[in-house]
Amino acid sequence: MLLFYFGTGRDKRLLFVYTAWQLAVGSFAVGNVFKERPNLFPFVLLGTVILTFLTVKQIEKKKINAKILLGVHTLRIPVELTLYQLYLQNKIPNLMTFKGWNFDILIGFSALVLLVYALITNKKFNKQFFIIWNIIGIVFLLFIVALAILSSPLPIQQLAFEQPNIAVLEFPYCLLPTCVVPIVLMSHILLLRSSCVCDK
Repeated sequence: MLLFYFGTGRDKRLLFVYTAWQLAVGSFAVGNVFKERPNLFPFVLLGTVILTFLTVKQIEKKKINAKILLGVHTLRIPVELTLYQLYLQNKIPNLMTFKGWNFDILIGFSALVLLVYALITNKKFNKQFFIIWNIIGIVFLLFIVALAILSSPLPIQQLAFEQPNIAVLEFPYCLLPTCVVPIVLMSHILLLRSSCVCDK
């Protein structure tokens, strides 16, 4: 969250709102509210979508620090390693890991390469390449989100009945869809908006 804060102009209002939202979601999870009433979690996801939409509209293009936002995407590497550990603990299905259908870790490694390249050479990226990279990143992100939702113990569950995604109802993993995913998605959208790291 702090990387995103520094990469988008240090808007304290947005930081406060997002922090308050995560504290609220985390409090419900700590109190086992989502475990006891999993049908409430889709409303949390809906609230997150609305908050994400409103947030990305508030951020001014001129305040974007593209290199810091690239740094946000490198965090996908530890997130994917965490998901694998959750699979080993029987809290999520295999299909949500890099051994299954989740290829999001590739975006994390590629973001690390792009960030190192940008920092060392101080050169700009080819615009078409950067647009395609961000679009692929969004597709991969939305794909794992869809897998996570369809594997969760909710009325809409369609996958992984033998080992559903129960981690999403627990703290701190409930913050993955309510904090990490929105920040990663917004970072992609804002990088698409930014032209400061691309050739004309």
